[in-house]
Parts: sequence; C-alpha cells; structure tokens
Amino acid sequence: MPAFLDKHIDNLILLIVEYTPRVIMSLLILLFGLWLITRIAKLADKAMIRRNLEVSLRTFLASLLSIGLKIILIVTVAGMIGIGTASFVTILGAAGLAIGLALQGSLSNFAGGVLILIFKPFKVGDSIEAGGQTGAVIEIQIFNTILLTGEHKTVILPNGPLSNGTIVNISRYGDLRVEIELNITSENDLSFVKQVIQDVIKQNEKILVIPETKILIGKMTDGAITIIVRPYCYFKDSSVLTSELYAEFKSAFEKNKIKLPARQR
Repeated sequence: MPAFLDKHIDNLILLIVEYTPRVIMSLLILLFGLWLITRIAKLADKAMIRRNLEVSLRTFLASLLSIGLKIILIVTVAGMIGIGTASFVTILGAAGLAIGLALQGSLSNFAGGVLILIFKPFKVGDSIEAGGQTGAVIEIQIFNTILLTGEHKTVILPNGPLSNGTIVNISRYGDLRVEIELNITSENDLSFVKQVIQDVIKQNEKILVIPETKILIGKMTDGAITIIVRPYCYFKDSSVLTSELYAEFKSAFEKNKIKLPARQR
C-alpha cells in the first residue's frame, strides 16, 4: 500500500513540476491579454468618437470587440495549458452558425444599421424619402430607423432594406427648391408678368438670394401660358412659402390686371 501511494505521489510531483511553469506563464499571458484588450477597446472607442458614431453603435461595437478578443485569449491560454481546443472551437463555430441562421433577418438589419451609422446618408433631424415613406428622422437604432411623418405618424423602417434601397435626403443641404406653376392668358405681356413676379419674390424674406430664383416659360395650350417659378428657401420654410407665394401672386396679378385663363366647365 505505501508503495502504491509513493507511486501516485511521485506522479503528482512530476505533474506539478511539468505544468507549474505552463500555468504560471498562462496566467501571466492571461493578465497581460486582459490589460491589452482593455487598451485596444479604449483606443477603438476614441477612434469611433472621432468619426462621430452614434453612442449606441459605439457601445455595441466596443462590447463585440472586447468579447471577441477575450474568447480568442481564453482559447489561446487553454491551448498553452494543454487543454484540447479543437472541439471547443468546433462547438463555438456550430453555435455561431446556428445563431446566424436563426437571426438572419436581424443580422441583415444590424449590418444595415452599422452602414447607416458609419457612412451617414442621413442623420437625426433630416427629412428623407425611403421605403415609400416620407418623414423626419427622429431616431437611428441598431436594427431600425424611426421616422415622423407630416401627419405625425411614427414609421419604423428596418435598416437592412433601408440601407440597400434608394434614400432621398430632402434636407441634406439645408435649403430646398419650391416649384410654383402659374397660368396666364397669352394676351399678357410676358416681360411685364416676369417683372411682377420678380417684385413679389424680392419682397418675400423667406426666399434665398442664392441660389437665384428661376422664372421659366412652360407649356402653351388653348390660349394659356404656364409660368414656372422656382425659388429656393430653407427647408423649414418650404410649405409655408408655397402657400404665401400663391396668395401673393394672386394679389399682384389682380393689382396689375394680369389676365388669368377663364375656367372651363
């Protein structure tokens, strides 16, 4: 019996002598790796702040980077100790594949959200046309973008189709061109009519001087001429300006006796 115990004690001592340096080295590498991962995460966060990424995206990407690096570190340390990592990596790969297939649609929306937040085709506060909807962007989430329409309806657009579709950013440059169509009879003097229109435009403070307002002659049918007026204004004034201009043009035409086409039954 004592010989049996001596044999096992000798084997235990041999194992301790053999694995102690590995364990110590593995612990040192683990501590250094954790410190290095923290530093990398902070540097990545600073880089994302410089690119003005959204807080939600920064937090998610920082967590994803930290978790990924820690998994790699644990697998590396386990291999140094002598633990077989092939099966561990296989299990992780199979789990990742299963999760990816189960969340295929959500991952597509996540990828679209990342692309939107990185390349910024629009930002919160912009008015856009996308997915058959028009409204102001009130929130950009990881998986969805939320719009508020002119009727104060909340529209939730998935980021996957949104990032792959056509996006019209209405307010990207801050100003917007308004188009007004005016119909007059062909009996009027076009030069005089243009001067009256110019006077109305100069008096309206919502119209921008640059870009310059265009006054164009449109189609001529049945003794009527269509005049197209294209002034520019700040986006927030566009709907009010359209209403004001129609009223101001009507008043100016009546004052200057500019003839309008008769109504047809």
